[in-house]
Amino acid sequence: MCGRFAFYSPSEATAALFGVDGALAVEARYNIAPTQVVAAIRDDAEQQRELAMLRWGLVPFWAKDPAIGNKMINARAETLAEKPSYRNAFKHRRCVVLADGFYEWHRQGDSRIPHFISLKSGEAFAMAGLWESWTGKESGESLQTTTLITTAANEFMQPLHHRMPVILQTEAANEWLAGSPGFLDDVADRTPPLQAWPVSRNVNNARNQGEELIVPAGDVLI
Repeated sequence: MCGRFAFYSPSEATAALFGVDGALAVEARYNIAPTQVVAAIRDDAEQQRELAMLRWGLVPFWAKDPAIGNKMINARAETLAEKPSYRNAFKHRRCVVLADGFYEWHRQGDSRIPHFISLKSGEAFAMAGLWESWTGKESGESLQTTTLITTAANEFMQPLHHRMPVILQTEAANEWLAGSPGFLDDVADRTPPLQAWPVSRNVNNARNQGEELIVPAGDVLI
């Protein structure tokens, strides 16, 4: 799964890598958690790329209670086409969420040690996602939300966790956004080279922020 991540690269330059001219001001954050707003790229109504701010935790358009989004931060790649919560968005509302790295907790004895995982190149990347618009029938509240797509872990990630987000660089992100139906087949094996290292347990608290959260607290896994 993916329950926390970081995005601190300049948003305008990163968005340009994925075909967006101009960008919203996005604050650097090192501990992004579910229900918070994240920077995502999608196609607008005129099929032009745009940078949008979406709440993390997908709320289907038919949901009665937006709290359902708290349980829908990740969607399994293997079942997107058949799950009622995701299949329409899979066909029509794809997006990519911008990131510099994500966190995973690895159990060692009685402890769960947080690790920061990023591209070995150190570049920013995107994670495949879906988005939805929701409006409350009684309240009139309007939300735009997203979920991150996960797949079976590749060889690098398996020692840390059995799942991982679908990680995309520019060409792959364009293919995903274009609606390729078979794009997620064997996608983990096409993941760019990764690196990982243990970090401070301070990341466990979503209120904590700052560059110190990604400072290595042990050896880099290569």
